Amino acid sequence: MSATVANLWRHPIKGIGAEPLSKVRLSRGGPVPLDRAYGVLTGDAVDTGEWQSCRYFARGCFGPELMAVNARSDGDLITLSHPKLDDLTVNPDLDGAKVVDWIKPIYPADRAAPHTLIKAPAGGMADADFSAVSILSTTSLADLGQTLGADLDQRRFRGNLWVDGLTAWSELDLVGRELQIGDVRLKVIDRIQRCRATETNPETGERDQTTLKAIRDSQGHTDFGIRAEVLNDGEIALGDRFEVL
Repeated sequence: MSATVANLWRHPIKGIGAEPLSKVRLSRGGPVPLDRAYGVLTGDAVDTGEWQSCRYFARGCFGPELMAVNARSDGDLITLSHPKLDDLTVNPDLDGAKVVDWIKPIYPADRAAPHTLIKAPAGGMADADFSAVSILSTTSLADLGQTLGADLDQRRFRGNLWVDGLTAWSELDLVGRELQIGDVRLKVIDRIQRCRATETNPETGERDQTTLKAIRDSQGHTDFGIRAEVLNDGEIALGDRFEVL
């Protein structure tokens, strides 16, 4: 079966805003550029200058409304949009307080309060403590949607690269294998265990599907997608062939 790249995404601020791409240039050992390049700390968390666990940040499993934020980058500027808020355009290196103030009305008052936008280390601030590209399957998404009787939006899963043409759930068996996508060779490191953020509709910011239960009941786990290390510099674009080496 021939498999190809169907969609590319990045998320400039961890947990806050998804941005579609048509192509991306990757560097060896790095993440998708500008993916999880910033994050909003909550509670008593402080900036350590290093990777930190997701529990210290504002994110969709704690604040479902954040799942409805979309992002658009233009040079040093990022524009955030949400159905309940006016658009906000900021330079995240200079306007962190504006981002914090913008999300406060849509963040639960009973959660640790967001307070500081920080810049991630060079490897990004994804949930894993290593730099990787997340790869997900449109066929698995369709299969999960069929289980739930719903058309599921890709943005629920915050993936970087979506592949068409794989057998449903077969991507989970690729751990340890090498891949060729466009100019880039990658090595699959692990499977991605999911949280309640996937239960939220990215159009509305409301929890409306029992995605975790559906995955667990049908597959015996809560994994969806894989993480792969970039082995060389190169470009990936929509339509590129996905090959298992």
